[in-house]
Amino acid sequence: MRDPQDRSTPRPSNAFTPEFLDQLDQQDEPLTAAQADVAGPWIVEPMPSPGWALFRRGESLAAGDRPAAVFRERERALLVAAVLPGTGLDRRFRLQPEVSPEGYAVLSHGEVVGHLQHYNPELITALNTAEAVVRLPECLAQLLEASGGVALARAGRLLVLG
Repeated sequence: MRDPQDRSTPRPSNAFTPEFLDQLDQQDEPLTAAQADVAGPWIVEPMPSPGWALFRRGESLAAGDRPAAVFRERERALLVAAVLPGTGLDRRFRLQPEVSPEGYAVLSHGEVVGHLQHYNPELITALNTAEAVVRLPECLAQLLEASGGVALARAGRLLVLG
């Protein structure tokens, strides 16, 4: 077993052999593959040229990895890091296309949880994104960090007011 204090022995980039990974590449991916691909955790690192790169933890430019995304502003990269894991999750909210006397039903796991006056699928997409961010603490932390000090200070005052 490799001694964790020994920094002279290079650490392999993957715990699985290339042959095993090649064998897996020949098989169909399970339904959970899309979620695993975007789950992260994601880190934001500066690029050599102006910009910020989004990597899975354990990846880097120095290791020859290609970033999942690159943005000019760090805040935008943090926002993508915050919402990307949610894109792999099953949608909790759906919008019924038929209007009822109460409006357009918002469903969660087949149960009506609310109604919208107007048909607005973009709102349901945003609701799913927001729900995923608040469900995943690391994503919430990245969103808060992207907000900056002024917004956090003002939000903190609003939280105290209730």
